[in-house]
Amino acid sequence: MHDVVVVGGGPAGSHVAARLVRLGYDVVVLERKRYLSEPVCCTGIIGRECTTAFAIDEDLIFRWANGARLFSPSGEVIRLWRPEPQAAIVDRVNLNISLASRAQGRGARYLMGTRVMAVNVQDNRVVIEASRNGEPSNIEARVAVIATGFSLGFVEGLGLGRIGDSVLGAQVEVVAPNVDDVEVYCGQEVAPGFFAWLVPTSPGCALVGLLSRRSPGTYLGKLLSSLEAQGKISSTSSERLHWGIPLKPLPKTYGQRLLIVGTAAGQVKPTTGGGIYYGLLCADIAADHLDRALAADDLSARSLARYEREWKKKLGRELRLGYWARKLYEHLSDGQIEKIFDIMQSSGIIEDLLKADDLSFDWHGGVVSRVFNYKVFLRTIAAMNLPTSLMKRLTGWGRGGV
Repeated sequence: MHDVVVVGGGPAGSHVAARLVRLGYDVVVLERKRYLSEPVCCTGIIGRECTTAFAIDEDLIFRWANGARLFSPSGEVIRLWRPEPQAAIVDRVNLNISLASRAQGRGARYLMGTRVMAVNVQDNRVVIEASRNGEPSNIEARVAVIATGFSLGFVEGLGLGRIGDSVLGAQVEVVAPNVDDVEVYCGQEVAPGFFAWLVPTSPGCALVGLLSRRSPGTYLGKLLSSLEAQGKISSTSSERLHWGIPLKPLPKTYGQRLLIVGTAAGQVKPTTGGGIYYGLLCADIAADHLDRALAADDLSARSLARYEREWKKKLGRELRLGYWARKLYEHLSDGQIEKIFDIMQSSGIIEDLLKADDLSFDWHGGVVSRVFNYKVFLRTIAAMNLPTSLMKRLTGWGRGGV
């Protein structure tokens, strides 16, 4: 019997595995894909803070980004730029391979091509019912870590509740020889309630994608046609990928002999859908708590509840602020988005934000709170006839509320 079984070999799963094997535990990782070189549903933008904290290999970084260009529905541009790099655009597939190799090098065992059907928690162990390359297989461990990414049906089957809100994404790799800046497109006709992107990666290539409540593939097709007409891209070079992203955390991320980590737990930025950094942070917290629980041989739900308290202490307010900022944006018409673009530039808010040393690519709550401290912004929002319940939450942000 293993000490720990990790279901999912993405960044969060591989990192928690690497931490635990380094602490001396017997860890096995179950990964559905046959090869980690298979395509990944992710844009691969991580903040500078993440690359430093988790020693991301420089060879995995396509390029650094000092900022981005934001386009309003009418084409007005806000350029967010700082002298120093703010984020890295990484090779997402090779990031998976690198983190898995790190875990394997320390002693973790990976079982590729393993599809998990059920997680059965018993008094003294967890039994994973799986199929490996078509053959049934049971894996036993003292505790299980679920790091499957977005997998609604599977996670709901664990009996810990369900993700309360989510969004759909679609993305494709394109040929884009003259694109150097990250571009973000806003508007209900582009990506209803959300946004689209054009992100340069390796020389001559870029990723085009978007998030949407409905029909992301249809909106992606329209966006590709528009970008091609503008001469920004010349063709697509891969198949389209579709995936789901949680916007709210799972109600409960622990149980007896069970922890949920990363995107599977909803540890994702609701503003952008980015989950790599938060997943790695929570994987660290999970490893620390599992080390204590395994050493004490106390893997009860009461013992493992400390994991949830700790990650919520670190990320809870950030996720709440981000979620309500997201809900605000979803209620805006294209005309209202244009008005916000205008007020952000004409009032000097953008300039002030870019000069603030304490604002980070990875922590959006500070940006939200600061923006809602500007009276001119609050007056603009108040005139938009947004739902009363939403406005109460928004006006509380400037005073440090949630």
